[in-house]
Amino acid sequence: MDFATLAAQLNTGAILPEGIVILTLMLVIVGDLIVGRTASSRWTPSVAIGGLLAAVVALYYQWDAADPIAFLGSFNGDSLSVLFRGIIALSAVITVLMSVSYINQSGTAVAEFLSILLTATIGGMFLSGADELVMIFVSLETLSIASYLLTGYTKRDPRSNEASLKYLLIGASSSAIFLYGLSLLYGLSGGETTLSRIAANIAETGSLQSLGLVIALVFAIAGIAFKIAAVPFHQWTPDVYEGAPTPVVAFLSVGSKTAGFALAIRLLVTAFPLLTDEWHLVMTVLAILSLILGNVVALAQTSMKRLLAYSSIGQAGFVMIGLVINSDAGYASLLFYLFSYLFMNLGAFIGVILFSLRTGTDQISEYAGLYQKDPLLTLCLSICLLSLGGIPPLVGFFGKIYLFWAGWQAGAYGLVLLGLVTSVISIYYYIRVVKMMVVKEPHEMSESVKNYPPITWDLPGLRSLQVGLVMTVIVTSLAGILSNPLFTLANNAVMQTPMLELSLTASKETMTTQVAKAAALRQLNNVDLRG
Repeated sequence: MDFATLAAQLNTGAILPEGIVILTLMLVIVGDLIVGRTASSRWTPSVAIGGLLAAVVALYYQWDAADPIAFLGSFNGDSLSVLFRGIIALSAVITVLMSVSYINQSGTAVAEFLSILLTATIGGMFLSGADELVMIFVSLETLSIASYLLTGYTKRDPRSNEASLKYLLIGASSSAIFLYGLSLLYGLSGGETTLSRIAANIAETGSLQSLGLVIALVFAIAGIAFKIAAVPFHQWTPDVYEGAPTPVVAFLSVGSKTAGFALAIRLLVTAFPLLTDEWHLVMTVLAILSLILGNVVALAQTSMKRLLAYSSIGQAGFVMIGLVINSDAGYASLLFYLFSYLFMNLGAFIGVILFSLRTGTDQISEYAGLYQKDPLLTLCLSICLLSLGGIPPLVGFFGKIYLFWAGWQAGAYGLVLLGLVTSVISIYYYIRVVKMMVVKEPHEMSESVKNYPPITWDLPGLRSLQVGLVMTVIVTSLAGILSNPLFTLANNAVMQTPMLELSLTASKETMTTQVAKAAALRQLNNVDLRG
């Protein structure tokens, strides 16, 4: 094989966005080593944000690429992966904005934190386009190991150390189970690692009824469910969210979850097309459990970070509605809701960070009367929380409407009704926080609010928090009203992805066949009755 042929098959241009992030990572590390910790903390956040935004621009130019396959089939840069990678990169941008003042106050190095965050971003972006078993596992572990390090980054905090250890132990077990499922796929397919070839070989060898294939499916779903924090694989979520640095929690709730859903779609749709009904059933059960437990248990929380942790579990249940209904509208509404969740959830976390920086607490009771001292923070945090609950005309309302509409069109009536009921429950605990901030009289203020420091934005790092808060609130407020272009973008991503089109076509053909068989049976019964 000559060099030109090899270069054409590698098609390295497909990973240009990831290459930009890698170069940014190297620049941050080398620059920190050259100029020192104190000097680098002033410019490395800007470099990281610039590199991530450049990666988003590169993704824009890769939309609907003529040849998205790269590295001999290991990576697929199709339109679906472009959208997922864009969401992950944007979540990293906002995480950098919210992390500067927090990390400076903790007394740790900003450049090292940014290096680990960029590494996690690279892992998530590669995972979104991984189309081969080795690429999937390496990308997943890159994201996971970096997440463990981020969780325990404030090493002087015992809660952060405990959260990191729990996350590491449970995550390592989950990775081992997931890897065992991939190894079963490798063996059943006769030694293939590319997902499409695995499905073809399993179909040819007649391994469809094999117990090993069912075990592989169960183990793969277990690994995916851990990454998206779905019940019953959610046990790590509340403790990690409460103990980890708040910017890290924000990234895990959006970036890591988005990568998990990208993996779920690509792996389940491509490698298990003959077990579609089975994985739909399992994911439906996980969605039901996540909706119920996440939203019900959130009612009893007294900490904002734990409330947002159980909220994240419930939100995973909403997103899974788009995954299990197996329609183009379902996948498009999933993408749109993840984009909406990016801004409204990270906006809520920025509000929590600002309050904790000024008061040193994240207890919900300590928010009492905040409107009297900080009306801007109260307004922004209220908008983000109400959007998470699905209050119109905010973007969260339209995200849920699209999900429920797609589910209703697909006949998932029970799942949609459960989603509506749990949405009402979620509105209660979100409004409880808003009520605590707004309705309390001056004499009912908490001690933290009474001792609230003078509001100023000229402290180091607070300017970036202000930019992040304003940006997320603007998008949360306006993206719902202007949602049609965003939903069209998500729908185009689904329609331009051959993997999903093949799956949807096969599903429609199966449904047509079943309808034809039912009609034939009815006709045959009528003939017998006349006879």
